[in-house]
Amino acid sequence: MTDKPIYITTAIPYVNAKPHLGHVLEWFQADAFARYYRLLDLEVIVASGADENSLKNVQAAEKSNVAIQDWLDEYAVIFADAYQTFGVDLDAFRRGSDQEKHWPGVQELWNRCFAAGDIYTKRYTGLYCVGCESFYTTADLVDGKCPEHLTEPEEVSEENYFFKLSRYQDRIKELIETDTLFITSEQFKNEMLGFLGQGLEDFSVSRSTNRARGIGVPVPNDDTQVMYVWFDALCIYLTAIGFGYDQAHFEKIWPADIHIIGKGINRFHSIYWIGMLLSAGVALPKSVSVHGYITANGQKMSKSLGNVIDPFELIIKYPLEHIRYYLLKEIPTHADGDFSYERFEELYTAELANGLGNLCSRVAKLCEKADVTTSITSPKLDPTYKKYFETHEISQAAHWIADQVRAADAYLSEQIPWKKSGTEQADILQNAVQRIRAITFHLQPFMPETAQTLLSHFSEEKIKALKPIFPRYE
Repeated sequence: MTDKPIYITTAIPYVNAKPHLGHVLEWFQADAFARYYRLLDLEVIVASGADENSLKNVQAAEKSNVAIQDWLDEYAVIFADAYQTFGVDLDAFRRGSDQEKHWPGVQELWNRCFAAGDIYTKRYTGLYCVGCESFYTTADLVDGKCPEHLTEPEEVSEENYFFKLSRYQDRIKELIETDTLFITSEQFKNEMLGFLGQGLEDFSVSRSTNRARGIGVPVPNDDTQVMYVWFDALCIYLTAIGFGYDQAHFEKIWPADIHIIGKGINRFHSIYWIGMLLSAGVALPKSVSVHGYITANGQKMSKSLGNVIDPFELIIKYPLEHIRYYLLKEIPTHADGDFSYERFEELYTAELANGLGNLCSRVAKLCEKADVTTSITSPKLDPTYKKYFETHEISQAAHWIADQVRAADAYLSEQIPWKKSGTEQADILQNAVQRIRAITFHLQPFMPETAQTLLSHFSEEKIKALKPIFPRYE
């Protein structure tokens, strides 16, 4: 067992509204990784936080006529509590407004980059998208609009501090090409290499206190500027585990093993963040696992279309673990995927109710009727399943489990234990029970409570009939 824990992070979301289904998908992915590594008897730390120093938050608060700090206090709690609501265990949740355990670390990172000669002042005029909290060139825009939010950026002109990202272009390219920084999938890796191929430009890492409108981490020794939101928010990955105030704890955990993020912020994590860490002399994360977006019935979710799926309403209508299984299996880990109620219920019926549930019920009933005594052996992780997790293909690991269920069903159909008796029947049922133990053991990262219930039931020497584990939906 290694001394260093596996350190997993989710993206640090703006707290300008309630969590959406994309947030929940990302949290489920982080939790699945954590549970997988715990199956390997490894210590795991999972961290997240709240990006509170964004103009998007200010705009949301002003629109609701609420003081910005009151808004941040309310929505940061909503996000922090949501992890528990969706069954995801966090070891740390760091808020961007935390002056005791976040600001010192951000300012420490700034001072290190400044000391390296990588921060300088410059007057700049550019096109700024508040939604992305990012400057764009005219060439970046699509029909004059931000490609991510499809809104026209505002022109901003002021003197700011800039970071010499261009200085690290060759080093970042080498890290990505050699998979020293492992970006999944190949598509997202190539997108970053393509961006690097255009040539990196230095980027603004501060804004005036006037434009910040009352929020932001102060720039050291300059009370006219606060830090750019991305410089600040990315640092939460460090400050969540002690950077700037508990260095011993930080050094025990860092670097991050997996940053889990959405595809819209890949550039900030795989290029900007890496440049900042190189400048500051901080060890680099090992991998960036990039997921796509969720559509609804094939369309982008939009309030105007009325097709936004509220995850909080979803878990009222359906059991949490059923939703978790769908999102982790049906949404490709590194591509866009679709959610529809029809497909959700179809998958549940086919793979859980008629698949795993029916398999477990049949075998348990046969074991009780035959009064067989089963021997107990501990399941081991399958090499193919392990490979999927190690290459960040969570959905493929879920498909592997579904294949094992189908194989176990086929085994029963071939062996027809209900027509056998004595030792021959007992051997067939013993084999079927072992298959179910293996399936439910591997199911733990996907449906932890259900997996434990089934694993415990089929770990008895005398197995009794089982109540329906996946009842039909009304």
